[in-house]
Amino acid sequence: MGLRVLAAMSGGVDSAVAAARIAEAGHDVTGVHLALSANPQSHRTGARGCCTIEDSRDARRAADVIGIPFYIWDMAERFQRDVIEDFVAEYAAGRTPNPCLRCNEKIKFEAVLDRALALGFDAVATGHHARLTDGVLSRSVDQGKDQSYVLGVLTREQLSHAIFPLGDSTKAEVREEAARRGLTVADKPDSHDICFIADGDTRGFLAKRLGQEPGSIVDQEGEVVGAHEGAYAFTVGQRKGLHIDRPTADGRPRYVLSIEPVSNTVTVGPREALRVSEITCTRPVWNGPVATGELSVQLRAHGEVYGCRFEVRDDNTVVITLDQPATGVAAGQAAVLYSGDTVIGSATIATAA
Repeated sequence: MGLRVLAAMSGGVDSAVAAARIAEAGHDVTGVHLALSANPQSHRTGARGCCTIEDSRDARRAADVIGIPFYIWDMAERFQRDVIEDFVAEYAAGRTPNPCLRCNEKIKFEAVLDRALALGFDAVATGHHARLTDGVLSRSVDQGKDQSYVLGVLTREQLSHAIFPLGDSTKAEVREEAARRGLTVADKPDSHDICFIADGDTRGFLAKRLGQEPGSIVDQEGEVVGAHEGAYAFTVGQRKGLHIDRPTADGRPRYVLSIEPVSNTVTVGPREALRVSEITCTRPVWNGPVATGELSVQLRAHGEVYGCRFEVRDDNTVVITLDQPATGVAAGQAAVLYSGDTVIGSATIATAA
């Protein structure tokens, strides 16, 4: 007997094929599109943004082709509070958030899953590129499209009610299948930008909400080398857009080393000063098997993977020691731990040294 499955349909090719596969497998599938904006734009511009009116129409057309019921759920207020306001607050505090990770945690697998279970559904299916076997999360076979990193915040309970039908397929295979099924989104561009900043101007978005806060850019010795209009516009590891008045004596570029929101100071220095070998993290979520074998950690979505070892201290902080130094490690990002391709758990980066 099949499951009652709620298929989250963004209007893109991945979620459409995921819903089609679940329905074809004999499950009782209902499609739902999440309206995340109180004032959605009418059209996307290429791969910029998502959650537009066009996206909801694409999702509805896909559901019609598949032959499943389709609804739109208004999640705009929850999205504003749990994703957008969190995004702004994290930047204001000198950290660098990942809104896609927060959306998975708070919207798709908290708000939506809770409602789905209350309505009698057994599981929620999405078009994420990741594998899920007996409740254990691991990387997609398509390493270039793998999204296990942004799913690493999910709990064991949430994963037990999740289905990721695309984990054993490459993106090219998904698009080919969409075309065979007659889904009009087969060639639709992926959305690569932050969905609620359709023009891609994160600095401008933050400035409108936080205002201008002039401050100093200093070098490692504390000497002022430039000025800024808001420390929130910077992230650790940033090289471009620093607007530094005084070049270095040796002509080498400077990078953002740290952001101090209280003093509103941005410290810059050479690339080698970004290297860290020990990372302290908070709020761990353990969602995989006990760590065995070769361990690694990913520190950004689509970022490098580093061999590591870790320990959990009495205060529940996780200290990760890297086999090789990493650069550009920013507080607020997630550190997702793997045993081979299997996700062990995740935690939020607090400090690095």
